[in-house]
Amino acid sequence: MQDLDRIILMARELKASDIHMSAGLALLIRVNGMLVNAPLQPTKEEVVQMLFGLLNDQQKELLYDGHDIDFALRSSDGCRQRVNIFRQQGEVAATIRLLNSYIPTLEELHLTPKLYELAQEPRGLVLITGPTGSGKSTTLAAMLEYINQTKPVHIITIEDPIEYVYEGKKALIHQRETGRDTKSFASALRSALREDPDIILVGEMRDFETISAALTAAETGHLVLSTLHTTGAAQTIDRVIDACPAGSQNQIRTQLTGVLKGIVTQCLMPTMDGQGRVAATELLLGTDAACNMIRENKCHQMSSVMQSGGSMGMHTLNMDLVRMVNQGIISMQTAMAYTNDRKELGQYF
Repeated sequence: MQDLDRIILMARELKASDIHMSAGLALLIRVNGMLVNAPLQPTKEEVVQMLFGLLNDQQKELLYDGHDIDFALRSSDGCRQRVNIFRQQGEVAATIRLLNSYIPTLEELHLTPKLYELAQEPRGLVLITGPTGSGKSTTLAAMLEYINQTKPVHIITIEDPIEYVYEGKKALIHQRETGRDTKSFASALRSALREDPDIILVGEMRDFETISAALTAAETGHLVLSTLHTTGAAQTIDRVIDACPAGSQNQIRTQLTGVLKGIVTQCLMPTMDGQGRVAATELLLGTDAACNMIRENKCHQMSSVMQSGGSMGMHTLNMDLVRMVNQGIISMQTAMAYTNDRKELGQYF
């Protein structure tokens, strides 16, 4: 009988980021961004037994009714995993994201020091964006841990599920999990305003209700940190506005220009030596020029703001990719694979 804990420990030893388990299919792990067969291969019956063994009766009913089940799981080494169990072709399957118990610093993540400045903002909105698996949660955790070590503030996190667990240092940190501690991001955000927070972390801005509550929190003197699944700063602004009803979009646009401090977009890419992955970023700061673009609905021109704002620390994804190619961190082929504008990138070389 294969044991799930043993599989998780094996994946960690191989420096995997994810485990893919599907009844009747091979067990795959993601290493340096690539899916490979795992050394341990449980049978279909063992996979079913392992996954259903993680669920209570209520969760099993929800799964049979067509719902996905999200929760965090602690393995025997004390580390946490984010688990999503779902059904496909009538069979049970799961994706397990392996989380680090250690929260790295921004230097260790090779991210711009500008993030330290954004973490020190007394109020406003900071968004960390990127595709699934691009390290958004880890970047946010690094920023929060920096605040935790440097400022005596009250931090409330609203997550689905809780990923990194913080140990209070200078800060008081309350972590709330949707589905267990609160019904939704939006309801927890509304409650948070009555809980005397200085900083609020919202796991994801998924809908109009959450977006509206997050912007209100930022307007009323709090620093709000959150994530979105987008591939660039301009797309992030468009996504926030497009998620709102047509009648509310002008109001959201105005609110956004009043509170936006910065948008960081990141993607994880394999390094030139094949030994790991590194993040390339795009950074937009909430300057007057950027806010004017948002106000005038000209977000498609936002790259010019980032290119001309280099002295303030702003840069486009292509600018960062060029830097990393020139420094021998990634290959030209990798840069071309991850750019959001191949034609522009080609002009740099």
